[in-house]
Amino acid sequence: MSKRVAVLGAGIMGSSTALFLARHDVEVVLYDESDAVFSGASRWNEGKIHLGFLYAGDPSLRTARRLLPGGLRFRPLIEELLDCRLENITPSDDVVLVHRDSVVAVGDVRSYFVALSELIDAHPGKGDYLVDLSEATMRELTADEVRTVADPALVAGGFAVPERSISTNWVADRFVRAIEAEPNIEVRTGTRVAGVRPHREGNDSWHVTTTAGQDGPYSAVVNALWEGRPAVDATLGIQQDDRWMHRYRVSLFVETARSVQAPSALLSVGPFGDIKNYNDREFYLSWYPTGLLVSGTAIDPPPVPAFDASGRQATIDDIFRKLGEFFPAVQEIQKQAARVSLDGGWVYATGEGKLSERSSTLHQRHQIGIKQKGSYYSVDTGKYSIAPWLARQVADSILAL
Repeated sequence: MSKRVAVLGAGIMGSSTALFLARHDVEVVLYDESDAVFSGASRWNEGKIHLGFLYAGDPSLRTARRLLPGGLRFRPLIEELLDCRLENITPSDDVVLVHRDSVVAVGDVRSYFVALSELIDAHPGKGDYLVDLSEATMRELTADEVRTVADPALVAGGFAVPERSISTNWVADRFVRAIEAEPNIEVRTGTRVAGVRPHREGNDSWHVTTTAGQDGPYSAVVNALWEGRPAVDATLGIQQDDRWMHRYRVSLFVETARSVQAPSALLSVGPFGDIKNYNDREFYLSWYPTGLLVSGTAIDPPPVPAFDASGRQATIDDIFRKLGEFFPAVQEIQKQAARVSLDGGWVYATGEGKLSERSSTLHQRHQIGIKQKGSYYSVDTGKYSIAPWLARQVADSILAL
């Protein structure tokens, strides 16, 4: 075995990279501060496999062009990694509703969606998406159609778009099994990584500094952290190009006692909330202003506020209430709820400002991608949906060293 690689972070980016490498006879050590792999944001998010429709705040289409190739490759890459067909995909196209107080006017959203649809239609990989996009269309909803989904007094317009989502819990469970079954991956959970340093002159071997001491040498290191990635990069003198933000977000994951007919719908652009209906019994519910527990722009993430039982219940109740003001179906989901979980994790994004501000650079994601210093790789995944695509690129580069 010629290579030994350290992968920092055991979410979807790190775990995908580890599996790609291990299956090419590379010894991988997979680090994570949590007590288990896939226990943060990669397990607890909506699972939207982005084509770019969320980013009408970037009319240049730079963000859409960055997200589209990875979103289209998500299904074949995940099915290769997990050796199974994907299930628990939302069964219908997303409904995008434009909030009355949207930072992007409904006419500008329409123009952006038309341009994006043309970009998708021209892409040679459109048949690889969660559903075949060859015959997919974006269309504007009538006033009556909007009324069936949301309170029309609060919505300026709506569109049906061919984006889908997948249950991240379903994916996470299968990733855990795949990692456990891979003999070339050593998992070191409960281990916080503090930095990386060169093993010798040059940038071709490395030591990893952890709470347990020094590990190494490694022939390559992949920094796939979302919590604290810039701080580890800084130990090697790698600085971020722009301002960044660490955010800790939570959402609701609901199982109902009986089937509930509800759309997969989101409210944009600025005031933000969404529903994901995976199979009429399992739902994701998010109201961004309530679920954002803490954010910070320092190189280290801020502490997460402690939650007691009453605080958790108050947050659950507020998400149901605020989201239910827009989407009547949420009230039926709450009524039929048999199990409700409030969970989440750290989200890292290059940018600053609030989503409710037109000037916020969080409405863009085109800066994401891979930075390299010799055989050290730092990955700003940007979105769950493109992690396997970026992981394949990193793994191929390491295998070619």
